[in-house]
Amino acid sequence: MGGAALGGAIRGRTAIVAAGNSAQGTIPGLSADELAVEGLCITLAESGIDKSAIDGLITCKSYGGFGIDTEIGRLAGLNPAYSATLDYGTCNFSLHLACAVIDAGLASVVAIVYGTNQRSAGNRFSHPLGRQDEASVYGFLNVAGPAAMAFRRHQHLYGTTEADLARIAVSQRAYAVDNPLAIFRDPLTVEDYLEMPYLVAPLRRPDVCMISDGAACLIVARADRARELTGRPVHVMGIAQQTGLRDRQNADQWMRPWIRQVAERVYPAAGIGRDGIDALYIQDPTSVWVLQMLEYYGFVEAGGVGEAFARGDVGFGGKLPLNTNGGQLSEAYMWGFLHLCEAVRQLRGDAGPRQIEGLRTAQYCSTFGFMKAASTILSTEVA
Repeated sequence: MGGAALGGAIRGRTAIVAAGNSAQGTIPGLSADELAVEGLCITLAESGIDKSAIDGLITCKSYGGFGIDTEIGRLAGLNPAYSATLDYGTCNFSLHLACAVIDAGLASVVAIVYGTNQRSAGNRFSHPLGRQDEASVYGFLNVAGPAAMAFRRHQHLYGTTEADLARIAVSQRAYAVDNPLAIFRDPLTVEDYLEMPYLVAPLRRPDVCMISDGAACLIVARADRARELTGRPVHVMGIAQQTGLRDRQNADQWMRPWIRQVAERVYPAAGIGRDGIDALYIQDPTSVWVLQMLEYYGFVEAGGVGEAFARGDVGFGGKLPLNTNGGQLSEAYMWGFLHLCEAVRQLRGDAGPRQIEGLRTAQYCSTFGFMKAASTILSTEVA
């Protein structure tokens, strides 16, 4: 069975019934697991869903190894029929697992929970990324290093400028100004960006995500249970994934060309074309990942990101809203969970002053570094 058929098998059969999060920033005195449970409690309270409805629990390891389902289940007082922990559950991967678990009949209402105290714990994310020998020789001890190399490659291929890259961070900051949850809310211009010193040349501070403490939670349900739990379900219409596990055996691995294969599958799986996407969310530990995925998913021509933002094709005030929460570059670093929380709120009309009117569909695209890619298409309607 092909990838499109597999992704399409879940069309409209599961839905997100609740999304919630804690405050973001520095939250001393709480462990990652305690924060995760706080995120679950906040989400249940805001949605009015009783804890007894949850028969599935999916957790995601926080930096440092916390976030195991057995501990979170104990703290939350849950004995679910199904539970699991993903080592890297950046929210697309966790959501896809929840959909599969529900479709297999192992659970009907699954809570996806993530919490982290990485900021107050002083974690600096200074550890080898990728192969150990490569990391030690080239100093790839933070995502900024590989991302800088990837952008240099893009510059070589397409003549992309630093001002072109700046437009991504500038656009996302414009959304964050109206987001009380965001850590960075001061207005940012391209000129401001270009005057900043390099963090890892050619990247600057606005190109790299903000480490934070916090928690987030999604509750996903089988379609019939979703209708019982909320009058405003957000339906999962299509999912797709692709790996790049061959690493440097892949041609042009810095550019992660295998992401394109997710794009080839997710739209047929959802039965919704690229032109039917009303809002786009891209996981952004760096702005370079946004650049790559805008191109691979076909929203921007290769080498045309700067012009696309300048014309208003994409981004703040443009035809296609992008990371309306400010993304990880301005809001907070939560392994992509807040992107999906924002997508749900936008689709429900609950995004406050940054609400984009008339949204019916949203797409979320994420990656696990140079290893995996995934995408989900959500809709308020089931075709």
